[in-house]
Amino acid sequence: MDVATGEIIPLVAAIIGLGVGAQLLAARFQVPSIIFLISAGLLLGPFSGFIFGTRLLSAATFGAEALPAIVGLSVAIIVFEGAFHLRIDRIKEAPSATLRLVTVGAAIALLGTAATIKFALGQPWDLSFLIGALLVATGPTVVTPILQVVPVRDRVAAALETEGIINDVSAAIIAVVIFEVVILQDRAGVAFLRDFASRLGIGLLVGLVVAVIVYYLLRYVDLSPGNAPRNARLLAFAGALVAFATADTIASEAGVAAVATAGLVLGNLDVPYEDEIEAFKGDVTLIVLSFVFIALAALLEIDDLLRLGLAGLVVVAAVIFVIRPLLVFISARGDRFTRSEKLFISFVGPRGIIPASVATLFAVEMQAHGLDQQAQLLVGTVFLVIFATVALEGGFARYIAEYLDVIPMRVIIVGGGQVGRALAERLEDRGENVVIVEEEEQTVEHARNEGYSVVWGDGTDTDILREAGAANAKTVVAATGDDDANLLIAQLSSSKFDTNRVIARANNPDNVEAFEELGVRTISSAMATAWAMDNQIERPALAHWMTDVGRKGDVQEVEVSPDGELAGRTVEEIGPKLPDTCLIALVDRDGEVEVPGPDFQIEGGDRVTLLGKREAVRDAMKMCNHE
Repeated sequence: MDVATGEIIPLVAAIIGLGVGAQLLAARFQVPSIIFLISAGLLLGPFSGFIFGTRLLSAATFGAEALPAIVGLSVAIIVFEGAFHLRIDRIKEAPSATLRLVTVGAAIALLGTAATIKFALGQPWDLSFLIGALLVATGPTVVTPILQVVPVRDRVAAALETEGIINDVSAAIIAVVIFEVVILQDRAGVAFLRDFASRLGIGLLVGLVVAVIVYYLLRYVDLSPGNAPRNARLLAFAGALVAFATADTIASEAGVAAVATAGLVLGNLDVPYEDEIEAFKGDVTLIVLSFVFIALAALLEIDDLLRLGLAGLVVVAAVIFVIRPLLVFISARGDRFTRSEKLFISFVGPRGIIPASVATLFAVEMQAHGLDQQAQLLVGTVFLVIFATVALEGGFARYIAEYLDVIPMRVIIVGGGQVGRALAERLEDRGENVVIVEEEEQTVEHARNEGYSVVWGDGTDTDILREAGAANAKTVVAATGDDDANLLIAQLSSSKFDTNRVIARANNPDNVEAFEELGVRTISSAMATAWAMDNQIERPALAHWMTDVGRKGDVQEVEVSPDGELAGRTVEEIGPKLPDTCLIALVDRDGEVEVPGPDFQIEGGDRVTLLGKREAVRDAMKMCNHE
């Protein structure tokens, strides 16, 4: 065994071990793993001198092209995995805002960052735009870990994840074109647009072709029944690498667009063994993500950061506190997002693996062309922004989310059968954040195919309930076909998680009294059916109205906030302010429910029942409580 091999084996093992440790610490302290990964890289490299002292990651050890190739393939796996999880249905949660984030928002980020670097650091426009292009990318590698510990509403998560995936692609291609066309060849204009369009087009085409081939093989070719799940995982994994390598061979950085396209297309098709593919790629991604972040952070020289001085901090402050909020509020204009959600999105814009990896590769090539000073400034600025955004935004994201009150209370439905899914459909239609817990694999797959968020496991297991978000749930519904399980779920939710409201389904009417004696709010399946039939007989118009929610009308109960438009006013005063097709039917004050008269004054904390057409009720709810 030669010296290089003898040195590199323990190094790789140490990096992977530190990466796994970072993931465990992140799970334990509910902090994004990126913080621990970068810290591990700094300890392994510039702080301890372990890597620099032995030159373990130098070209002499890996070979001149080995490290860029390793980083490139790792990025391919990471981007593919992020795109595979991105669902078109989720993007539709905020389509116009998402489109503006990746177009208008990206343009503001590019121009704003480039101008800041030009005037704060006194650099030429070409280098300023190169750094600005790299710092457009947020990316799933840094956004996803934050969203794992900050369970915001789907529309917020969808906007952030979509922005990360698309900006990773566009930023990488723009940066490469600026580097090769503007800096190395001293051309711009038509040449720049032509190179950008060709790389993007090559990536999209290759990614689409690979996705179609992989889908055909997964769907219509016998993958060996005994080993089909394993073969499906390997086929998807190989498809990601083939897409990246093919496109990148044709044009540099076109591979990022290819794997993003392949992942997005495959993730939204009905591919078999989807859960197995997701789990496998998730595990592989954690390993390569750990390796790349730790390795790149370890190769950084602290002097590159210190040379920036106060001007570097000005760039960081402008990126975090000026440019990001500006682009978010312009992109997310309208009432789809609340003000608090816009502020949270403004705060969550950490830079990740694409800027780090591409900046490192650019620096190597710039040094080869004698541009040492520019290379140092490029790496220093990019990594300073990465460290600052990851540390501040990753470390404080949960606290900011709690302060802004953007973490929605969840409704957990244990039992993904017909009753559970029907209830989930109605609740989601009303804007609730619903999670289904189910242990039958076939039922889980069915529910996920219908677009529901599902946790696979036994709802009587405390860890499974915790994974589903029981610690942040306002309501837990035990809707399985087993009364014993429903009772246990209800008791665990009340005792372990202090859930505000727990409702259990009693399949056997004889169990209702026993459930209620234990303090569990209970719905008997038999009685529920009898009530529904009685409504159809005695109150057909109301029954039709109630069962047609989502198409014609709606009934909602909402708490009036002290600063809401209705607080402190009488029903008579409120009437003209409400939408024409909405009225206040009931008011619940401290448990006392009554039909309000014209002189009844609504107070903050009251729960009012609104009855009317769907959109009118939604507008009235915002008047009661803007959140």
